[in-house]
Amino acid sequence: MSFRTRLALVSAAAVAVAAVAASAAAYFLVRDTLRDEVDGALLAQADRRRPGGIPALRPPAFGGPPGYAQVLTADGRTLRPRGASRPLPVSEGALAVARGERSRSFDDAEADDVHLRVLSVPLDDGSALQIARPLDEVDATLSRLRLALLGVAGAGVALAALLGLAVSRAAIGPLRRLTETAEEVTRTHDLSRRVGVDGDDEIGRLSAQFDAMLGELAASEQAQRQLVADASHELRTPITAVRASVDLLARHDDLPSEERGAALAVARGQLEELSALVTDIVDLARDGAEPAAALEALRLDEIVVAAVESARRAAPSITFEVTAEPTIVDGLRDRAARAVSNLLDNAVKWSPQDGAVEVTVRDGTVSVRDHGPGFADSDLPRVFERFYRADAARGTPGSGLGLAIVRQVAELHGGSVEAANAAGGGAVVRLTLSATS
Repeated sequence: MSFRTRLALVSAAAVAVAAVAASAAAYFLVRDTLRDEVDGALLAQADRRRPGGIPALRPPAFGGPPGYAQVLTADGRTLRPRGASRPLPVSEGALAVARGERSRSFDDAEADDVHLRVLSVPLDDGSALQIARPLDEVDATLSRLRLALLGVAGAGVALAALLGLAVSRAAIGPLRRLTETAEEVTRTHDLSRRVGVDGDDEIGRLSAQFDAMLGELAASEQAQRQLVADASHELRTPITAVRASVDLLARHDDLPSEERGAALAVARGQLEELSALVTDIVDLARDGAEPAAALEALRLDEIVVAAVESARRAAPSITFEVTAEPTIVDGLRDRAARAVSNLLDNAVKWSPQDGAVEVTVRDGTVSVRDHGPGFADSDLPRVFERFYRADAARGTPGSGLGLAIVRQVAELHGGSVEAANAAGGGAVVRLTLSATS
């Protein structure tokens, strides 16, 4: 069963329930009103007849217009007008009135195939006066009312079903477009398709989110393709160099030891560069996929101090000046440490011989400043892009992924990165993570 059919059926069912409830309420209201009028007439007749006992008038049938009357004694005997041989039915309520246990009693009864409404009220002599009136007119009115209400309810349900089909067709139009777009994207893998449904209702917001999701998927796919293309280009150089060194060693077994050592050193250096490049590519390929549950409270200042100690051993000619305040952040220890190491490596690469690198940790922000040439104005907007290398860095080691990884780590932790030229020369790069205390 389609969603449109289900929607129409649900609409019809809702209207049916409402129509039945309204019809039932109207029916019982009218019934109670009509019966109250009969009860009121019986009470008025009882007030007129009670002082004189049983009237001499004999009605032509049970409950004719004046009503049919009889007296009920406490022991259950009935006294009727002269010529009235058919007694009124006696109920327990009527006997209770005759015995003085109740002030009055209304009962429904059947006599001679006539539906009666019987009132029993006490008399002064210890008996009870019973007066009956027929309910034929009331029953006929209620019968016609039932038929009318049944017809109205049926027509309402039918109209609701038709309107439900029309409304469902209009309501599910955007959903149908959304479904068709999803099926088309699944079939063709074309992430440029869009639903294009406007509006601020639930369907409009769902369509907008679906279009936004397609846009994110398209951007992610494009980024992955670009990453693969850039990685292929960057990997080609070290692989070619390693292959050349291996071919040289394979073709010339009699190379002098100095040349062999040089070839091996070149191959080893290229393999190290290749290994580092592959590690960077793997890190970037994660694209923030680590689960939030893996986050933990980290002492950012301790991570920075440890990274500085490693940088000192790798670059003994560089002086590191560290100012670190205790800072706790929620994050991933390995990723945060990798980002800090990349900041330090970048500063070391651009620092002059025997230069100084200033490192500051405060309020969840790590600032690393070198005293090198600084960033060119044209490079500043792109320093955090993948595989971007400034013209001045073409001849230096590296793949252009270090600062891109720093930006990825910042985004993973809900933080930010910033690159600028420092006053007095050199560059400063800031990594900000969300501090918890």
